[in-house]
Amino acid sequence: MSAADTPVAIQPGGLWLALTQNRLAWVGLVLLALIVLVALLAPWLAPHDPLEQNIVARLEPPSAEFWLGTDSYGRDVLSRLIYGARISLFVGFVAILIAMLVGTAIGVLAGYVGGVFDQLVMGVLDVLLAFPTLLLGLMIAAMLGASLENLIIAIAVTEVAPFARVARAPTITLRQRDFVEASRSYGCGPFRIMTRHILPNMISDVVVMSSLWLASAIRTEASLSFIGLGVPPPAPTWGGMIREGFENILDAWWLAVFPSLAILATVLALNLLGDALRDASDPRSRSR
Repeated sequence: MSAADTPVAIQPGGLWLALTQNRLAWVGLVLLALIVLVALLAPWLAPHDPLEQNIVARLEPPSAEFWLGTDSYGRDVLSRLIYGARISLFVGFVAILIAMLVGTAIGVLAGYVGGVFDQLVMGVLDVLLAFPTLLLGLMIAAMLGASLENLIIAIAVTEVAPFARVARAPTITLRQRDFVEASRSYGCGPFRIMTRHILPNMISDVVVMSSLWLASAIRTEASLSFIGLGVPPPAPTWGGMIREGFENILDAWWLAVFPSLAILATVLALNLLGDALRDASDPRSRSR
């Protein structure tokens, strides 16, 4: 077996070294860590109950008592913003995890089997990719109904096809390598080859791209919540808060601005971190 045919895996130390050389990666990592920490510590950080209504204090601007103001029901915007981070991150992480597992399995299987099966699977995935992410998620969420579980399913389905295509391409290349042929000659079955020899050598590409698609999942969750197909009220969600703020934009600008900034910060952090991971996983970038 030649050196060129030997599978190359990204070493964690080399990946971390490449990340530390990118200052924007640190910005994204620290910002994302802060957002996750705020979500985890929501019961201790939120100054008020996010569901507690106070009609007397409705639509109050930011003040010493309510740092980010109150909404049309007198609920504290800051508390709802903090608890909304929990829902957005949970939906995004779970949906992307499901999409990554299902999409990677489909892509590896289609790339390894090839032939008519590969063409059939790619044809179905091309149909899914023909629809914009938000439109496809909208159709699925509208059919299933508004709930946390259905929202996760809708977002996961929209991201399965991209994961499958990312997993399929390196599988087609790896199945022709000498170390895979050697495994076949030793009597290894297709399942063992796919899970022990092909998957470990292409999973880094899938993991890197998952950070970028996580940002897309959070945007989709906010968009579906904005149009009323997300988590039903009164649960605090960033998209739902923006929707309420849009209805009161002339009287209470803070209702839409602060949750929009929260989405912007989260998506920016994920994109910065994802770009750095993508560059770090590229051997040509690490060799410069």
